[in-house]
Amino acid sequence: MAKQEALSLWHAVSRDRHPRPALEGVLDVDLAIVGGGFTGLSTALHAAAKGLSVAVLEAEIIAWGATGRNAGFVVPNFAKMDPDAISAHLGPERGERLIEFAAGSADLVFGLIEQHGIACDAEQNGWIQAAHSEAALQKVRSRARQWAERGRPAVTLDRQQTEALTGARFYAGGWMDRSGGVLNPVEFAQGLADAAEKAGARIIEHTRVISIDRSSDGWTLNTPSGSLRAGKVLVATNAYGGALNPTLQRTYFPLKVFQIATAPLPSKTRERLLPGGQGFSDTRRNLITFRFDAQNRLISGGMHVISAGADRRVPQAIRRRLSKRLELRDLPPLDYSWSGIAAVEPDFLPHLIDLGPGLIAARACNGRGIAMTTAMGKVLADWADGTEARDLSLPFAPPAQIPFHGLLRYAPNMLLPWSILRDRLEAA
Repeated sequence: MAKQEALSLWHAVSRDRHPRPALEGVLDVDLAIVGGGFTGLSTALHAAAKGLSVAVLEAEIIAWGATGRNAGFVVPNFAKMDPDAISAHLGPERGERLIEFAAGSADLVFGLIEQHGIACDAEQNGWIQAAHSEAALQKVRSRARQWAERGRPAVTLDRQQTEALTGARFYAGGWMDRSGGVLNPVEFAQGLADAAEKAGARIIEHTRVISIDRSSDGWTLNTPSGSLRAGKVLVATNAYGGALNPTLQRTYFPLKVFQIATAPLPSKTRERLLPGGQGFSDTRRNLITFRFDAQNRLISGGMHVISAGADRRVPQAIRRRLSKRLELRDLPPLDYSWSGIAAVEPDFLPHLIDLGPGLIAARACNGRGIAMTTAMGKVLADWADGTEARDLSLPFAPPAQIPFHGLLRYAPNMLLPWSILRDRLEAA
């Protein structure tokens, strides 16, 4: 039976954290950040390093939301669009700037880990994407070529190389970005918070922002225990913003993702699967992912079609699927299972959202949260320090609400059966 007492595996196994007090009274800063996840913490660190006064307001604890509930993959590319398509979509100048932003995102993550001595079981051994069909193989070969042409350590893999690197058979081939990797996301977030505090930022927990009001010289953030006045404000809550800004809730698809971690695998089995310690994903629409943590637990994830009973049903379904695909007849039982909400953009690209003068919301997950949001923090620190938002490397526009959002917000889950069928037909 999986252990459910922790928010996630990562919260359960991470080092004891030091509690941070709630806001009391009135505080004045240059930059206020709502949300203590990767985006907010990276922005706080980079902005404080520039000499700005910064405060992060977190409603719960650091890494409570999607930051602490993901699988710990560090992936420096986009979930759907490849570089050439992005360049065509945004135009050569803006497109290539966004591509460069993503390309260096994993190196930034692992560079911060080294710079600040963050102990988070980080391994920069690469990220592998395997092709489930011959048609998919042609696409990933093109994907690898496009990234390699832009100077990235991207290599294609044939069928034999893919099996040797992953231990997974039945794949036609794949590609690998050698700059990707894996880590413990909660310990990485804690390390970012510690580094931000050392740089002078204030990290405030258990303080929910009730409203953000315009003032004569900036903004006032109101909370049950005090208020925060700031010249600029970043809303970095992703899919965990609650009722703070109803307009933002209608600009993305909230996708509930389940994660599992088995008990540690026997050493012989572990030696066959991902012997190099990379992270793995395939090209299925209902994709398969897996990796190992430092204790050799096998970690994977998946979605649900029907929400009723999903917390009990889906983790076991993920385990059965993984056992079949990786040919693991003796797959250990689950040690942990948990879930989180991802914010999925209609175009699967990162975005900065203009909410008013000096008020921005930022979203960059789309299944690439650790790398993208950490890199986004560095860009947002430039905005906090005076760079115009329109001159940043990320798309910037007013909120674009999704038509019929009340119905379409369930589309990713409701379309899952059709995605599974298409995957099977293509792989046949």
